[in-house]
Amino acid sequence: MYNDVKLEKGMYHLANKSFLQALEEQDPAAQYAQTPLAKLDAYERQLKRFDIRVNGAGCDRVEKFFTTTESAVLFPEFIRRSVLQGMQEAVLSDMVAVVSRSESNRYQGCTLTDSAEYSTTQEGGEIPASTIMESSEIVTLSKYGRVIQASYEAVRQQRLDVFALMLRRVGRQLAESIVGKALDVLKTAANAAAITKAGSELSYSDLAALYGKFTTCSLTTILASPAVMAEILVMNQMLEASSEEAAEIRLPFGAKLVKCPQLEDTVLLGLDKDFALEQIQSSDVVLETDKLIDRQLDCITVSVNAGFRTLIADAVQMLKL
Repeated sequence: MYNDVKLEKGMYHLANKSFLQALEEQDPAAQYAQTPLAKLDAYERQLKRFDIRVNGAGCDRVEKFFTTTESAVLFPEFIRRSVLQGMQEAVLSDMVAVVSRSESNRYQGCTLTDSAEYSTTQEGGEIPASTIMESSEIVTLSKYGRVIQASYEAVRQQRLDVFALMLRRVGRQLAESIVGKALDVLKTAANAAAITKAGSELSYSDLAALYGKFTTCSLTTILASPAVMAEILVMNQMLEASSEEAAEIRLPFGAKLVKCPQLEDTVLLGLDKDFALEQIQSSDVVLETDKLIDRQLDCITVSVNAGFRTLIADAVQMLKL
């Protein structure tokens, strides 16, 4: 049971196994089926064990993690989850079709090639082939990181939900710094077949032309700089359209409009999010766990290795403004 799990620093350093996986191995979720604990993962059950409340009216303070040497082992995972939550809130989540893991800083994926169009095959005729092969492109992962300076004495009395909010902000900004690399990959893929706006001003017909560029894929997402997005929002067609979800802005033909501060004012990028971009990373968030457990918070290093490649060429199109 979760009360009997022995928590140790070494659980963060097991080969090919995350801290959560190490916990789940000792405290399998299956044994809690049909119980009030069924919705909690192994880490959340440990928070319950040590009565650490990370949000809500009774939210604890940072120092609660350090009540015992075992409960202190849970602190790095709290930081990792907070930073990762922020990263998942960034614009990157609107761009990436799939996230792949790589054991090294070099990644070689696969490509899909169609020998002919998908059409009716004559009886006795040869059926056209689609070939999946190893890609000739090798993606080199780059390291992105941030140092968080905060002494234990400075944060020990902070509420955990407030501290988590600060970490989420760091995570979101870290992910936004990675967006620039993703945009470079997408623009390179779309540049050769890019179209140019018809007149001196961006018009709805230009957006429709971008929509028309998608033949074998669907236009699900348009990335625009804040200034260009403002131009689109005041178009009559946008004023007349109503969004079913207040949290999202959609064009009349259904594509989601996403504000992307890293994108210049001279281009619009259209994506089929389901097929456009692959993100490769060696891990989600890397922390110096031992220092955190020992309350050496003066210099917390958060980092991630990431790279990108396009999956299907037709899934990204560009409009030059």
